[in-house]
Amino acid sequence: MNAKTPESLLTHAMRDVLVRRARANRPPFHVLTPQQARLAYEAGSGVLEILKPALARVEDFSLPARDGHLLPARLYAPSAEERLPVLLYFHGGGFTVGSVASHDALCRQLSHLAGCAVVSLDYRLAPEHKFPTAANDAWDALQWLARHAAGLGLDGRLMAVGGDSAGGTLATMCAVLAQQAGLPLALQLLFYPGCAPHQDAPSHRRFARGFLLEDADISWFFNHYLRSPADREDWRFAPLNAERVEGVAPAWFGLAECDPLVDEGVLYADRLRAAGVPVDLEIYRGVTHEFIKMGRILPEARQAHADAARALQRAFQGEAS
Repeated sequence: MNAKTPESLLTHAMRDVLVRRARANRPPFHVLTPQQARLAYEAGSGVLEILKPALARVEDFSLPARDGHLLPARLYAPSAEERLPVLLYFHGGGFTVGSVASHDALCRQLSHLAGCAVVSLDYRLAPEHKFPTAANDAWDALQWLARHAAGLGLDGRLMAVGGDSAGGTLATMCAVLAQQAGLPLALQLLFYPGCAPHQDAPSHRRFARGFLLEDADISWFFNHYLRSPADREDWRFAPLNAERVEGVAPAWFGLAECDPLVDEGVLYADRLRAAGVPVDLEIYRGVTHEFIKMGRILPEARQAHADAARALQRAFQGEAS
């Protein structure tokens, strides 16, 4: 019996999204300037999103990075209740595109479904700010939030980190640093994180073209972000290269079956399990990278939102008990 082609794995709705994108003839990121790519990403970010749930608190503020730069952030909370647990969220976008605004609907939904606060961070982007600036910004934000949570009406003892794609990479890195620093985290919530130093896993070849995130786009992102090829080996970029992951926060993975990054996500989940870290791994069948931002048309996105929210609830309740 012949093996399935990669295209045959797609759900009907996911295939329809890709067909519509192809008909729209939108240029891929790798032929654009970073500024053009950011505008294109922001313009398209809400097209397939769920309707934004209303929340009791949505507040913009800023927090300082180590060099004094003020990083914009947005706080979401489903109620005015004090001492809510909090998820620090890092948006995706290959370290080059994306923002708090592009992930507004997703962060609202996680806050609404999980009943927790979410703080979304606008870390600095490449190529204006190359590696390790985004990594430093993420870690600085987590440490600041742990110290100042009470002033925001949040519970600094009940914290999680999360992100999608490049933001998932930042979350995994923060989980390792938090363990080293003795900063307790309830969970790392990871939507298809980048974990490997190189694009050499079988899924990178299998889904290299035609599945939304293409190999040429990944190279374009990383060429803007990294200072030299040596940066690829740094564990803050490639968490699979971390020397030790024992004792890091429990992890929930939400991966996409038809995604170049799926194999490295599975490899990192296996690495955590081997180190004794509790891991919950979900692979959403027939969908591509970025699917969690397509909840208007993909039931798998809505399921992933619900699954992630339950993981947060369980983690925060477990920490509180």
